[in-house]
Amino acid sequence: MRTPTMREVAALAGVSIKTVSRFVNGDETVSPAIAERVRAAIDETGYRRNDLARSLRPGQRSTTLALLVGDLSNPFYGSMANGVMGVARAHGHNVVLASSDEDPQAERRGIDDLLGQRVAGLLIVPGAMDYGYLGREVAQGTPVVFLDRPALGLDADTVLLDNHGGARKATEHLIAAGHRRIGVLVAASYHTTGRRLDGYLEAMRAAFGEVDEALIARLEHGTRAEAEQAAVELLALPPDRRPTALFTTTNFLTHGALRAMGPGQGLALVGFDDFPFADLLPTPVTVVSGDAYEMGREACRLLLARIAGESGPPRRVELGTVLTPRGSGEQKP
Repeated sequence: MRTPTMREVAALAGVSIKTVSRFVNGDETVSPAIAERVRAAIDETGYRRNDLARSLRPGQRSTTLALLVGDLSNPFYGSMANGVMGVARAHGHNVVLASSDEDPQAERRGIDDLLGQRVAGLLIVPGAMDYGYLGREVAQGTPVVFLDRPALGLDADTVLLDNHGGARKATEHLIAAGHRRIGVLVAASYHTTGRRLDGYLEAMRAAFGEVDEALIARLEHGTRAEAEQAAVELLALPPDRRPTALFTTTNFLTHGALRAMGPGQGLALVGFDDFPFADLLPTPVTVVSGDAYEMGREACRLLLARIAGESGPPRRVELGTVLTPRGSGEQKP
């Protein structure tokens, strides 16, 4: 599909091309009334300022891909980015890396900025509720691939982990070690951890019937501090209700739980997602994890195929998980 031009925006808004140019470049002398007309025309046409075009020769296509993740401090996303960049470089592409800090508004601004640079394609770890606004961009030839979480409002290629199966595997491992009262820490607002909670519940119900709700700590944001406080509260339950084991559904939640547990608690622990030095702690941490590096590689391969012209319905790739026993998950009640 043809890309809308500034001339079309100007005609629709009833202003000059120069006025549109002033608006898109942030000139504050454009009156509010005219700015609103130009903004409405931009929304209707789907026009985006082509910042990259100034640096490209006529007929030359951008070779830049964009990866937007939730939190760059999470080693999972660092490994994912390395996978993306390795495949991109091998095919002559550069990668722009951005972070939303799990803020949907910051994510939308970041995506708009990246699209303004006319990147060849987008790789997104979604944190918002609706991506229908990207439909026009996809129709105009900018492919999008989602990683780690599915996106609502847009049919697109997606690469996920088997979160449900991995969580069930972790919970069954603790059950096999003799635990009946297994607490779980979960960031309730994310699809990924929601699927992990489902896997935990399925394993617990299969083994014991109903699950005691007191064992489920649903956290609002999934921070280390929230996890530490939740684990403290679980450990403060009466002896007959206190968990003898914990399943933590992200590496950040594992960090918080470890702080709360401290030495000598005698609590078994399995975490979802590996993290640096997990195997070097006094009691090395048992984890169930997927390959974030391979997730990045697979997503980049899908994106490059779309850039090369591959058509067909969106594909959903689900990568398996592996449980790595190290000691913490093998402790008996």
